[in-house]
Amino acid sequence: MESNCVQFLQNKTILVTGVPGFLAKVFVEKILRIQPNVKKLFLLLRAADNESAMQRFRSEVLEKGLFRVLRNNLGDENLKALVSDKVVPIPGDISVDNLGVKDSDLLKRMWNEIDIVVNVAATTNFDERYDVGLRINTFGPLNVLNFAKKCVKGQLLLHVSTAYVCGEKSGLLQEKTFHMGETLNGHGNLVIETEMELMKQKLKELQKLDCPEEEIAQTMKDLGMSRAKLHGWPNTYVFTKSMGEMLLNYHKEDLPVVIIRPTMITSTFSEPFPGWIEGLRTIDSVIVAYGKGRLKCFLADPNSVLDLVPVDMVANAMVNAAAIHAGKLGSQTVYHVGSSCKNPITFEQVHDLAARYFTKNPLVGLNGSPIIVSKGTILSTMAQFNFYVTLRYKLPLQTLTAKLSWRCGWSISTNLMSCLRAYLTIRILRYCG
Repeated sequence: MESNCVQFLQNKTILVTGVPGFLAKVFVEKILRIQPNVKKLFLLLRAADNESAMQRFRSEVLEKGLFRVLRNNLGDENLKALVSDKVVPIPGDISVDNLGVKDSDLLKRMWNEIDIVVNVAATTNFDERYDVGLRINTFGPLNVLNFAKKCVKGQLLLHVSTAYVCGEKSGLLQEKTFHMGETLNGHGNLVIETEMELMKQKLKELQKLDCPEEEIAQTMKDLGMSRAKLHGWPNTYVFTKSMGEMLLNYHKEDLPVVIIRPTMITSTFSEPFPGWIEGLRTIDSVIVAYGKGRLKCFLADPNSVLDLVPVDMVANAMVNAAAIHAGKLGSQTVYHVGSSCKNPITFEQVHDLAARYFTKNPLVGLNGSPIIVSKGTILSTMAQFNFYVTLRYKLPLQTLTAKLSWRCGWSISTNLMSCLRAYLTIRILRYCG
């Protein structure tokens, strides 16, 4: 199958948005590594001008360790020559018309040359401001679609969404599209234009009242979460991504569309080499906190399946899907890219693996000594969690209070009790997440 994908990519001109994001840069590296005869890669990224776009591409993409294999295979000079010939970083923004590309000559060139459009751009904050989420995750895909329709050689729009648009349903989730106005809870009818107007009206009210920026930001976050839960989604991120899918389905016309829905994306499995990751993503922050000795207990069902998928497997799925569906007029296909169906891993298994790893390979503390991790405790219910907190923190605090009162012969002041409670809260947040 890979040979077919390599052949498919030859002489193709591809637009990729969302650069220099984690998945987008892995996708770009793969194309350059397996098919150096790709015709052109237009890479859309936020920047003030062409020079800034190129600088950002070099510093945040090309100079990363991800390109180590490509650099070793080609050498520095040949890699620079390949990038110079094949890659065109473009300053732009998917939240505006024509993706924010201001150069009219460049626009005409892109519309005349592009074969495939790949949209990876998104904001992934679960509690994103509603105005930001709507602009990027909902109407951003529509702007990308409208741009793709103007490409005279356009064969496909591949849009990266998330598997969690399906909400909190259990069991086998079908790979089906969202219809306009569909809700997860079946209550009422979702009208995207109404959501946009509601957001604009609320924002205008806040600005008219001259509210501080912090208050505006928090109100926009609260609005997004409340609207998401009203229609059955757990957070603003997946809600706005779902509405983006609806707009694609409704407005696509004859342009072939593929929607890729990955689960929790983790480090590379094998390509270009195992274990590459950038920053702390999804479950990584929990694992690192445990390795640093900051997590003593975990509130989780030990048998709950964590759907994790390596980033290079997602990139592989994107390339394969593009090769299969390009040119199939009017088609729309959804792919869930995850592991829970054929290769599930439970929270308890992840916990055991992390404990074994950090026992054998401890992190080093600020004092230069290895950090010794304990096995940790998995608490599967809130009752167990409350009992644990009471036993480990509340009872010692009450004992301390009683001792201070007895020794000093006076009652603990309200201020002192507030300080002790604050200390308790910090301890719980630090050690129990």
